[in-house]
Amino acid sequence: MLKKFVAFISVSGFLLLLAGCANNGMLVGIHTTSVELSDANFEIVAPNLIGQSVAAYVLGFSMSLGSSTQTMALARVKGTGMLYKEALEDLWKRFEAQYGKIEGRKLALTNLRYDSESLNLGVYTAVKVFIRADVIEFK
Repeated sequence: MLKKFVAFISVSGFLLLLAGCANNGMLVGIHTTSVELSDANFEIVAPNLIGQSVAAYVLGFSMSLGSSTQTMALARVKGTGMLYKEALEDLWKRFEAQYGKIEGRKLALTNLRYDSESLNLGVYTAVKVFIRADVIEFK
């Protein structure tokens, strides 16, 4: 009887893990803008600005491959799971803290780079996403 109970709990836990939170993330730039850069009509106002975001989960596993992250876990305990959105928002918050408001300015992000890292401790897993960019301002 005890063996059946342990087997039932083990299989149930495994199925619950598979049916729990799943988070797939990858940011792919699909917007194309044509800008004439032959004139000196812009300046780099914030080189190498970084934004980051973190999500953490229990009873799961995370994997990061450059700009792509994947997580399969039972429950999220930190963050919203919208890592790229939050990292981009953090980048703009950091810009405003150092360089002033963005409203009314002709700003663009260039040289975008995406990175991610994951931490797996068996019962706890976390994913961190970084967005790094240069901010340019057109005159």
